[in-house]
Amino acid sequence: MADLFEPVTVGKWTLNNRIVMAPMTRNRATPDGVPTDLMATYYGQRATAGLIITEGVQPSTVGQGYMNSPGLHTPAQTAAWRTVADAVHQHGGRIVAQIMHAGRISHPDNKHHAETVAPSAIAAPGEMFTATGPQPHPTPPPPRALGSDEIPSVIDEYVHAARAAVDAGLDGIELHAANGYLLHQFLAPNTNQRTDSYGGTPEARARFVIEVAQAVSDAIGSERVGIRISPAINLHGAIEDDADDTAATYRTLVDALSAMGLAYLHTIGDPTTPLIEDLSHRFTGPRIVSNGWDPVTDAAIAQALLDNDQADLVAVGRAFIANPDLVQRWQTQAPLNQPDVNTFYGGDHRGYTDYPSR
Repeated sequence: MADLFEPVTVGKWTLNNRIVMAPMTRNRATPDGVPTDLMATYYGQRATAGLIITEGVQPSTVGQGYMNSPGLHTPAQTAAWRTVADAVHQHGGRIVAQIMHAGRISHPDNKHHAETVAPSAIAAPGEMFTATGPQPHPTPPPPRALGSDEIPSVIDEYVHAARAAVDAGLDGIELHAANGYLLHQFLAPNTNQRTDSYGGTPEARARFVIEVAQAVSDAIGSERVGIRISPAINLHGAIEDDADDTAATYRTLVDALSAMGLAYLHTIGDPTTPLIEDLSHRFTGPRIVSNGWDPVTDAAIAQALLDNDQADLVAVGRAFIANPDLVQRWQTQAPLNQPDVNTFYGGDHRGYTDYPSR
């Protein structure tokens, strides 16, 4: 029976424990998407996690969604990520960059007025936070639907970002195919209404994600590539409410990913649901589970996921924000700092690097 605090091999890495720092948007990069020294301190403080998955990192200017989110598509960004990687490695940790093209979940004001693209020209619901406050996702005009001839160039953006991550000394990447961003937009039938070979059937909707995963695996090695999915979570207007269609889409996807030998599959949602349970067993590699947002994962919940063979590693979010030494606190059953929700997004060191360790 696996213990939460024992080492585990995942892909190319030997990790010190089975506790994963989940990717969390913190908005502390520069307006040009360059990671800061403060970010290096933040990630370095949390290096006792078995694996750190960074916040979403855009692979291009067009792919940016949020204010002050970091990128991996310019030399300055790559150089700054090297500082982050060094800070984590100096403390014995492992860190991968979560590559996240936001697709239609964006606003021009957050990305130097670059255009917004998506599988289909359908605007996202809700609002995006900008420097002037919340604004509706733009419509009109809606996001521009990617042409079939453009898709290879978008795949190339992911490849370039993956190579930049390795060049920066990061241990690998996670593809963000969850939570309503671009890869997920191709998977979900209401956001993908294409009639070409990338839409119309579960197999066709899964094609883009499979091609991205294969391309980055070819570029940096599949053992350095993980992927995050959120079947039927229905965030950011990506709706998967037909159970049979959703199952067919994700079975096609996960079977292909498993055959590639990816480092891990990272799922969001209750692992006891029939679909996630099925996908978990279809994938032959390590499984990272994020329970979602409620209840907050504690050490007992995390260990139970391992005991019940529902996960090989467990991703933890908010507790890592407030407890840089979370692994030690869990291991010694020490009390936890409580996170300040008012400092989650943007700002300076307050609520970011000033939480005390024991």
